[in-house]
Amino acid sequence: MTTPQNAAFPSTRLPEGKMPELRVMPAPADANVYGDVFGGWIMAQVDIAGSLPATRRANGRVATIAVNSFLFKQPVFVGDLLSFYADIVRVGNTSITVNVEVYAERNRLQADVVKVTEAQLTYVATGPDRKPRQVPPIETLIQRD
Repeated sequence: MTTPQNAAFPSTRLPEGKMPELRVMPAPADANVYGDVFGGWIMAQVDIAGSLPATRRANGRVATIAVNSFLFKQPVFVGDLLSFYADIVRVGNTSITVNVEVYAERNRLQADVVKVTEAQLTYVATGPDRKPRQVPPIETLIQRD
């Protein structure tokens, strides 16, 4: 689908010096008949992207316990290449809070990039019994490497 060119969607750049946790291109099945991607589909991808650094930091299973904030800044279209960047912003006793930013590369030959979503989610580390467990101290994780 052709993306409307509009001054309301100013072009930006992908974050420099950072690797995305997830890159995905929505397909027609992920959108309505007008080619706008469903917000729920975007939310699911954000949850996956946010869980990746949380899982690494927890050194194991995590579960989403809260969506603290979620802002759809711009529409997402079929054919956009989405890049999801996730950063841990807080580690508690059993919880890990992650900020996720989503950028869409549109008209990739013209390097048109827009920030489309911002979110903050909180995950809880869980054990094999799926009950909360303590997040290991960072020193423990460094010593294993």
